Amino acid sequence: MKVLKTLLGAALAALALSAGAQNYPTKAVTVIISFTPGSATDIVGRIVTAKLSEIWGQPVVNENRAGAGGSIGSAVVARAAPDGYTLLINSNAHTVNPAIYAKLPYDTFKDFTDIAALAEQPNILVVAANSPHKTLMDFVSYAKKNPGKVNFGHAGIGSGTHLSTEKFIAAADIKVVEVPFKGTPEVVAAILSGNVDAYWAPISAALSNIKNGKLHALAASTSKRNPSLPDVPTVAQAGVKGADSSLWFGLWGPAGMSAGLVSKINADVRKALADKGVQEKLHNLGNAPMEDMSAAQFAKLVREETATNKRLLAAAGVKPQ
Repeated sequence: MKVLKTLLGAALAALALSAGAQNYPTKAVTVIISFTPGSATDIVGRIVTAKLSEIWGQPVVNENRAGAGGSIGSAVVARAAPDGYTLLINSNAHTVNPAIYAKLPYDTFKDFTDIAALAEQPNILVVAANSPHKTLMDFVSYAKKNPGKVNFGHAGIGSGTHLSTEKFIAAADIKVVEVPFKGTPEVVAAILSGNVDAYWAPISAALSNIKNGKLHALAASTSKRNPSLPDVPTVAQAGVKGADSSLWFGLWGPAGMSAGLVSKINADVRKALADKGVQEKLHNLGNAPMEDMSAAQFAKLVREETATNKRLLAAAGVKPQ
């Protein structure tokens, strides 16, 4: 009899969790965006959450918590209740940080629930419009002849732009001074003011300045040219092999979220990404759709990328600090 009561109780609890997941959300959802306003993570995140708010019929409150390669915002979500009302939008910095930081304020695998992939885009190597470097090999040749004289910005230790920088300088065999910032807007401002020479800028955050002539694009970080900048060669086409990388974005929650709730949010995110209006906005900013993934498939990607980034950065001589 006790066993029957236990099984009945477990079944009722499971049904209650399932019903709760289907009714989610019943109030505003807070989404922590781990980089600054105007960054690629912020731009993509707000496009997706605006549609989620429509689907859910509830407000989605976006809150930027930038710094330390996205780990400050991530730490906020790691400490949140696993009820789905505090979520995280981060870039693939989430999979880079374990190779960069010796003491993160969370465990990347144990303290989060991997929910959904959002989109991906190239980083574009940009210099100021008045830079003497008109091609990628102009830039590389100068850096080789003048080791340590090039200031190379990125959006914080552990960011996707930092990963692109490390891969590029290793592949090009150049020595530069790396200058970390909180996010892309700050790096772009530094380039325009002449304080930084170059930056692997996320295309969605740099496209307007490239098209209005303030920034000059030397190469794209992906293996294929981007339709938004068809005249910009890939880094390999421009002369440097082995520096390919992409910037991608995802949605996470705290550890301990119920399977039903994760499945519900994953399905709603995929519905948002399938919307033609959302697709057009993302495409116009140089984004490409990622593979349509279940939460389990996304979790597998996160683990694979984390392991790959550890190997790449270790090979590039980057040690966790």
